[in-house]
Amino acid sequence: MADMRSIWRGDLSFGLVNVPVKVYSATESHDRTSHQVDSADGARIRYRRVREGTDTEVEFSKIANAYESESGDRVILTKDDLASLPVSKSPEIEILEFVPIEQVDPIYFDKPYYLEPSSKSPKAYVLLAKALETTERLAIANFTLRNKTRLAALRVIDGVMTLQTLLWPDEVRVPDFDFLNSDVEIRDQELDMAASLIETMASDFDPSQFEDTYQAELSKLIEARAGGGEAFPEAEEAADDDDSEVADLLAALRASVKGRGRDVADDDGDDGEDEPKKTAKKTPARKTAAKKAAATKKSAAKKAAPRRAAG
Repeated sequence: MADMRSIWRGDLSFGLVNVPVKVYSATESHDRTSHQVDSADGARIRYRRVREGTDTEVEFSKIANAYESESGDRVILTKDDLASLPVSKSPEIEILEFVPIEQVDPIYFDKPYYLEPSSKSPKAYVLLAKALETTERLAIANFTLRNKTRLAALRVIDGVMTLQTLLWPDEVRVPDFDFLNSDVEIRDQELDMAASLIETMASDFDPSQFEDTYQAELSKLIEARAGGGEAFPEAEEAADDDDSEVADLLAALRASVKGRGRDVADDDGDDGEDEPKKTAKKTPARKTAAKKAAATKKSAAKKAAPRRAAG
C-alpha cells in the first residue's frame, strides 16, 4: 500500500462491533494523459471561467451552483449552503443488512473502494471478512463521502473487504424497447445450436488475458509519430456488414460452431423448415422477464423471512 493514499478514515459498524478502517480507491485509469492544443500549430488551449457576455474571469471561490426548483425558479446555492446540508457527518460505514449475493444485480455497482484495517489488531476485520465469505452474503451499508450519502455493498475480494458504491434505484433506467412487446419465434434447432456455440466458447474468467487494444494502438501511434513514421501503414477499413450473410440464423450458428472445431449434425439438411409449427416456439420477452422477476422476489422473500424473524 506504499503507493496508495487513503481518501477516508472511519469505522465499519455492525451491531455493537466497530472495525476501524482506511478507505482507498480500488481503481485507477491507465489512459494516456493529454492536453488540448490548436491543431494548426500545437498552441495549448486553456479554459477560463468568465461571466457570460463578458471577458471578466470569476475566481473559483466565488462560483456557486444554480438549481431549478419544482416551480421553475432558479435557486443559487453557495458551497457553504451545500456544506450545511444535514447529512451524517459521522465517519461511519453503517451496515444495514446482509443480503444474498445473487440478489444485487451488477447493474447497480458503481465505484469500488478497498478497506484496510487501521487498528493495531486486524482480528475484527478478518472475522467479518470470513463471515461474509462463509455466509455468501453482501453487506448493504450506508455512509457519507464528500458530503454525499452513499449506498454501498460490502463484499470480499481476495481477502480484502471491498466497498462497492451502488446506484440509487431511480438512477437505473427501466428498459422500454419495442421488441419486449413482440413475440419472437425461436426454433428448437436455433436454441440448441446457440447453446452449443456458448459451450464451445466456455471458459473461466481471467482478466489478465485481456488487453485494452485502443490504448496499445494509441501508444504505438504516439511513438511512431514521435519518430516521424507511420504506425499502421497497411491498415484497411473494415468491410461493411452484409445482412444477407446472416439471413439464415441457424446456418450462421452452425458455421460458428464448426469454426470452433466441433462437428455439427445437419438435421437431414432441412433445418426443420418442413414442420415449423412443431419446432417453433414463440417467446414473449416481457412476460418471461416478468415471470423471472416474480420468481426472484418469491425466492428472496423465502430467504429473507427467517432473517427478519430472527432479528
